[in-house]
Amino acid sequence: MRRLKIAALAAGVALGLSACGEQAQVTVYEQGRYQGKADTRPWEGPLFNGDREAWEKALMSRSRNQSEYNRIQ
Repeated sequence: MRRLKIAALAAGVALGLSACGEQAQVTVYEQGRYQGKADTRPWEGPLFNGDREAWEKALMSRSRNQSEYNRIQ
């Protein structure tokens, strides 16, 4: 029983001390420059190969199929 109490106390101390080493996670921004990942348009992926009209048709078709009213007819 005493070993269990000592082990629980040691685990609590270790858990408490592990939070002391947390580093600040602050992003430094440079004015006028975007440093993140370059964004691509949805239709520029390998599925549509830059064809915006095909992407819009697929989007409309997918939204029509989500309507329960249209499905049951």
